[in-house]
Amino acid sequence: MQPDSGVSEAGVHGTIDVPTNERVLQVLACIARHGQAISAKDLAAQTGLPLSTLYRHLAPLKKWGWVQEHAQSGAYEPGPLAVQLAWGFDHHSYLMAKARPQIEQLVARSGESVGLMVYLNGQVICLDMQDSAQALRCSFAKGRAHSSLRGASAKALLAFLPGQLQDVLLAQSDSADSMEAEPLQNPDELRQQLQQIRQQRYAVSENEIDQGVWGVSAPVFSAKGKLEASLSLMAPASRAHLRQNELIQMTLAAADRLSQQLNAHA
Repeated sequence: MQPDSGVSEAGVHGTIDVPTNERVLQVLACIARHGQAISAKDLAAQTGLPLSTLYRHLAPLKKWGWVQEHAQSGAYEPGPLAVQLAWGFDHHSYLMAKARPQIEQLVARSGESVGLMVYLNGQVICLDMQDSAQALRCSFAKGRAHSSLRGASAKALLAFLPGQLQDVLLAQSDSADSMEAEPLQNPDELRQQLQQIRQQRYAVSENEIDQGVWGVSAPVFSAKGKLEASLSLMAPASRAHLRQNELIQMTLAAADRLSQQLNAHA
């Protein structure tokens, strides 16, 4: 199944100039993905905005409760209204409502941890993560962002993004990824890997995000082949090696069931 072109090149952070009427959203996005309070100086560096312009955008964000100043440092962090919006997404998103039973079922059947990932503006965001009863040291957590070029979760999404957007993202693999310390794969090797992922409809990785962690991820589609998310299973490599094919098939089947449900209500 091939996706439509619903994701545009303009969605990649840092590849084009942000329109003037969207700069306040750019500021909010930088605060959201930073993961901790961020200073005005660092915000200006990330957005490329002059401090005077930055403060002008921060004022309405603070007034409406999207952003607040840290009680001690004065740096900027998400505000109370961000919590309200996140709660609404968590409880009313159609994708989340349909995905949770599949995630719970896959965790129960596999005995491993399972997450739901989406691509957004040059990064992969974890929408949900359910841990198994078995121990796993993994950096994936609900709300956390990761590289769009590294790991099974990212590659299962990247393989089905529109070609123009893929080209923009793959161009970044010539240097170290901004979110990771290690260099990325050669772009040509990565293209070949993405072609294989499209053919088999799943991606597998080991040690690409967390050392000692093996993962498999399969894309989820809605109507007309629109890419919605990837469903990802993660396990210690030592345990996964004994049942790789079983875990791959279970994850692929769960992603297919979720896609069918999304298509049935399109």
